[in-house]
Amino acid sequence: QVQLVESGGGLVEAGGSLRLSCAASGSILRFSRMGWYRQAPGKQREVVATINWSGVRDYAGSVKDRFTISRDNAKNTVYLQMNSLKPEDTAGYYCSAEPTYGEIYWGQGTQVTVSS
Repeated sequence: QVQLVESGGGLVEAGGSLRLSCAASGSILRFSRMGWYRQAPGKQREVVATINWSGVRDYAGSVKDRFTISRDNAKNTVYLQMNSLKPEDTAGYYCSAEPTYGEIYWGQGTQVTVSS
C-alpha cells in the first residue's frame, strides 16, 4: 500500500498559477503511472494529467499547454504546475498511484478555486 498526501491548493484569481504536490509514503517507481484527477461539484472525476514510469506525459485537452505534470523519484513526489488558471479549473484535485494490475491508490484531495 501507499499513502498519498496532496498539498498546494487554494484560492487564486483567473490567470494565476498554483503548484500542487503529491507526496507518497513509499517509492513511486513501483507504479506504472502516477496521475492527477479532478472533480467539480455535481460532475464525475476526470483525468487531468498522467506521467508513466519512463516519464511519458499525457494531458486532458482542456489543460494542455497550461498544466505540467512532473515527478521527483528521489523524493517520491509528483507535481502539477498549473498556469493560466480559469474558473472552470475549480475542483478538488486528487493524486493517483496506478499499478499495472490491482487497485488504484488515491490521496484525500486538495481544493483549487479560481475566481473570475
